[in-house]
Amino acid sequence: MVFALVGLVVLALLGAVHRYVWRRFVGDTTAPGSRLRRAGTVAAFVLPLLSVGAMTSGRVGAPFWLQQVLAWPGFLWLACLLYLTLALLVGEVVRPVLLRVLARRDAARTGAGSGTPSGTPTETSGTPTEAPDGTRPRTEELVTSGSAGVSAPSEAVARTASDASGPVAEPEPEPAATTPAPALAPLPSRRLFVSRVVGGAAAAAGLATVGYGTYGVLRGPSVKRITVPLAKLPRAAHGFRIAVVSDIHIGPILGRAHTRRIVDTINATSPDLVAVVGDLVDGSVADLGSAAEPLAALRARHGSYFVTGNHEYFSGAEQWIDHVRELGLVPLENARVEIEGFDLAGVNDIAGETEGQGPDFGRALGDRDRGRAAVLMAHQPVVIHDAVEHGVDLQLSGHTHGGQLWPGNYLAELANPTVAGLERYGDTQLFVSRGAGAWGPPVRVGAPSDITVVELASRQA
Repeated sequence: MVFALVGLVVLALLGAVHRYVWRRFVGDTTAPGSRLRRAGTVAAFVLPLLSVGAMTSGRVGAPFWLQQVLAWPGFLWLACLLYLTLALLVGEVVRPVLLRVLARRDAARTGAGSGTPSGTPTETSGTPTEAPDGTRPRTEELVTSGSAGVSAPSEAVARTASDASGPVAEPEPEPAATTPAPALAPLPSRRLFVSRVVGGAAAAAGLATVGYGTYGVLRGPSVKRITVPLAKLPRAAHGFRIAVVSDIHIGPILGRAHTRRIVDTINATSPDLVAVVGDLVDGSVADLGSAAEPLAALRARHGSYFVTGNHEYFSGAEQWIDHVRELGLVPLENARVEIEGFDLAGVNDIAGETEGQGPDFGRALGDRDRGRAAVLMAHQPVVIHDAVEHGVDLQLSGHTHGGQLWPGNYLAELANPTVAGLERYGDTQLFVSRGAGAWGPPVRVGAPSDITVVELASRQA
């Protein structure tokens, strides 16, 4: 019941936002019945339908080719909708200012043209004034109307003079009527002009933001490096380098080429160990198994390790665990291994609780030697308090994407103790990666994708 209500609220909000965007970009800037208005109206119905299809096609088991067809336009439109709406909201502040400036400019021109102070009413100046509908008549129309207005009095004066002087001469035949010049279309009103300027600027800003954010994702993640001192780390393990990658999100949009870019970037850092901390895929092994195959080329002295994220449990976690094992990665399912100088543990994601496969910290960390440093791989940062309780020295997480789309980082802060970077909780340090891919729209704004090389430092060195 709660989910149904939330769904209705979300649909109502999306409908209201689309209505607002249509009004500002189409209704306020195009003529009724014009081709542009018809095209804009069709787009206002088709684009949200594509977005709904992109979000639901995988869940309902649609063919993978259909998921790919819907994913690009459907997800990209969601990002465009966000930044077009934000740009229009900024435009709402600018709109009344522009209208006021243009009104004052026109008032000043009117005053200068009539020879009277601006704002002084006059009946004979002949200065163009704005019509009730906000349009300004052409000068030719004013001249024509002015000539017609003085013809009748002139004829009356001539007739009076003729009566006083004597017999009236036969009137000469009037010249043939000439065809009037076609009336020119009125100039755009101030309101229409401002709507088009603000709408054009908002479209340029919103689409440029999405374009740049898309380029950042398709280009691939950058490499960050941080040093993390651990009190229990022996001198022999000083300088041990862990390449941390999360949220790769192989799916209908980011496929095999995306995986290959990430693998090449990781291998170029020559890490001692690779930690893949969840959300590897958005789809089944049948659809995406080949796209994940480049992971078999990962190279690290102490191997590559993997823990599940919440998206694995939407995609067949057991099948993916088996598949990454075939590719040479070691899944840590609530398990621990001893590495040179420290313990490396991993727990399942909390989304696995629905399948009876949730995190088990006792199993992963309960019987270990607490005199050794412990590094924990856990997809979601929210389990940090369990890590503190079990004496973990460093937790490696992802999940947040750093917010992915600004201002989404503010929402991510409400649900996660740390959104990105390194923070300390008691004796435990938590590092959260922004991730190497993107979920939904292949766009990142204010949260660039990254792979982080975490270098462990011994206080004894």
